[in-house]
Amino acid sequence: MRVRDIKERAEKAHSLLEECAVCPRECGVNRLKGETGSCGIGKDPKVASFNLHTGEEPPISGTRGSGTIFFAGCNLRCRYCQNFPISQMRNGEEITTQKLAGMMLHLQSKGSHNINFVTPSHVVPQILEALSFAWEKGLDLPLVYNTSGYDAMRSLQLLEGIIDVYLPDMRYSDNRIAERLSSVEDYVDVNRKAIVEMYRQVGNLRTDEQGIAERGLIIRHLILPDNQAGSDPTFRFIREEMSDKLPVSLMGQYFPSFRAEECVSIDRKITPEEYESVLESFFDSGLSRGWIQEGFKHEAERAEE
Repeated sequence: MRVRDIKERAEKAHSLLEECAVCPRECGVNRLKGETGSCGIGKDPKVASFNLHTGEEPPISGTRGSGTIFFAGCNLRCRYCQNFPISQMRNGEEITTQKLAGMMLHLQSKGSHNINFVTPSHVVPQILEALSFAWEKGLDLPLVYNTSGYDAMRSLQLLEGIIDVYLPDMRYSDNRIAERLSSVEDYVDVNRKAIVEMYRQVGNLRTDEQGIAERGLIIRHLILPDNQAGSDPTFRFIREEMSDKLPVSLMGQYFPSFRAEECVSIDRKITPEEYESVLESFFDSGLSRGWIQEGFKHEAERAEE
């Protein structure tokens, strides 16, 4: 067990559920009594699937796969969400935190390199409680927090010393676009503060002799049509406010999904020219570490440091 106060942290996190303030939306509903707010999840977490996943960044998936646990529900409302049956329709099984702990231990027994919490921002209290059980039963893998990047500082601070690898999105650099595409008016401000806090906790990426992530921050950036993600300001923020050594996963696999066809600006795939423009902006910013993902396939390994 890496922190001795895991149960105390879980209790403190659970108190946030009474008038829910687990995520930045601060819905104020009593999730302990089964009420639901923006995320659509009450007291118990919902899990859509858990398995060994090989499609993450190389330091996360490694050779044996990442032990991913996909949580249903989300605190964003992205019009183009490619996982909308899970995030927006909340398909999944409602489970206890004891069962969640069992999933972690099962994935460890299957040889996973890590435990990868996918879309965890709204279920931090439940994750902490499950970890208090799992650690007692022998869980000793690195923990990955795989998030949209819309996270509350109070929740992130409870995770300090617990999460080993943060894997957040930086989706936008303009709040107006964030509100139009993801129904959240303060994404940029919240996201940048959250990313800086994650970096403070874990620093630059560190890997073992096989290149598997042990600790650190990896940022994901999805390229959107017409540069609506605001890539250049995001790259400059990463370099100027944190480090030019931070690895960035450039994701070029956008395709219109969910309700994207209702919005003219995102009802198409990105063009090769848009993709190349963002790639050029990335290197011009002074960043050099990362991966290029195109068409759901890794096309390049990490750039030389």
